[in-house]
Amino acid sequence: MLFTDVIRTKRDGGELRDAEIEFFVAGLADGSLPAEQVSSLAMAIFLNSMTFEEASKLTIAMANSGTVLDWSAEGLDGPVVDKHSTGGVGDKVSFMLAPIAAACGCYVPMISGRGLGHTGGTTDKVECIPGYNPAPDFATFKKIVKSTGCAIIGQTEDLAPADRRLYSIRDVTGTVESVPLITASILSKKIAAGLDALVMDVKVGSGAFMDRLEKAEELANSIIGTAAKADLKTHAVITDMNEVLGTTAGNAVEVAESMRYLRNEERDARLDEVVLALCGEMLVVSGLEPDRDVAKKRCDEAVTGGRAAEIFGRMSTALGGPADFVDNYEKYLPQAAVVRPVFAEGVLSQVDTRAVGNAIIELGGGRRKVGEELDLSVGFTGIAPIGTSLDTNRPLAVVHAASNADADLAERNLLAACGLTAEAPAPRSVISRILEG
Repeated sequence: MLFTDVIRTKRDGGELRDAEIEFFVAGLADGSLPAEQVSSLAMAIFLNSMTFEEASKLTIAMANSGTVLDWSAEGLDGPVVDKHSTGGVGDKVSFMLAPIAAACGCYVPMISGRGLGHTGGTTDKVECIPGYNPAPDFATFKKIVKSTGCAIIGQTEDLAPADRRLYSIRDVTGTVESVPLITASILSKKIAAGLDALVMDVKVGSGAFMDRLEKAEELANSIIGTAAKADLKTHAVITDMNEVLGTTAGNAVEVAESMRYLRNEERDARLDEVVLALCGEMLVVSGLEPDRDVAKKRCDEAVTGGRAAEIFGRMSTALGGPADFVDNYEKYLPQAAVVRPVFAEGVLSQVDTRAVGNAIIELGGGRRKVGEELDLSVGFTGIAPIGTSLDTNRPLAVVHAASNADADLAERNLLAACGLTAEAPAPRSVISRILEG
């Protein structure tokens, strides 16, 4: 089979046959397809989309391109359930959610990704923790999930290898915002992880891949329907990404905010609402708690009672991180050379959140090309929420940069991404809808 014929079929709006999809996935997994041909087909799919059947077959083929985990022999006394986000700026939810859900009786084998486009990646962030191994062997991974209740790792070479290669190529070729490709990428990893149930955090807004509610609902329904083909029960929560989630954006700075949350010291209102909604939904979709309000209350108590922080510490230590990381995270996380406030005058009325994510890439905190090393220390902290009155006493944010020149550029980029008015805008809901399969 000539792969150029496969590209032409999708370029011209045709539907790929099963054999063509299998050929594509096999070539991704073994590296026989060159990157330029992979990116060409990805662009053709981006422009002409795929049918539901095509996307389902692509998803299952990518899931089966490597090892598929089976938890039946582990003797777990609770459901195996995970959460996945479609990507946003400042989205550090996984660091709170995994230990909270584990404290409530779930087993969470969280296999995360690296940054994609303007969005940050959980795997990049977790590498801020000294010694933390984001790529253990599967025997170690299973052991830690069983003993602590959760483990946050990156995608290994054995798990959905076809997706791992396609993911890295999409990141740098302008083909990220495709419903079938996002669906296949997310679910191939989750199916391969052997889950009983899944909760999707589908972001919508200026910092999301889906900038309109109807597109977010299209993606949510695509994921729910495709997951059903693989007998994976899935719920989707559509959440707002028209501003940075929480008060930080970057790698190390987001890990620091996550630790403050788990220690019950600082819980930004919007971030807290998203975390508790998603954690609660994990209990609902897995059958542990039918009442959403009760589920969220249980999740909140896991934080206030200290159990979630304890579990994160145990998980981090088991994966090679410092035993005292939760208590002394500040001494372990990388620190930027230049830290200074960014000031503006007026009421913050809107944010181009994608531009904020791109500003972090310009600082060195995100990738411009496959395999690029990141500066994990850079980003923004103290980010003002929409509706904040800004002046010389209340900065827009604090920039963390490697040099004064980088900080100057980040300040210009951040100010350009923000709109200022004389009056505060109307408040906006953080949770739009919850969709069930």
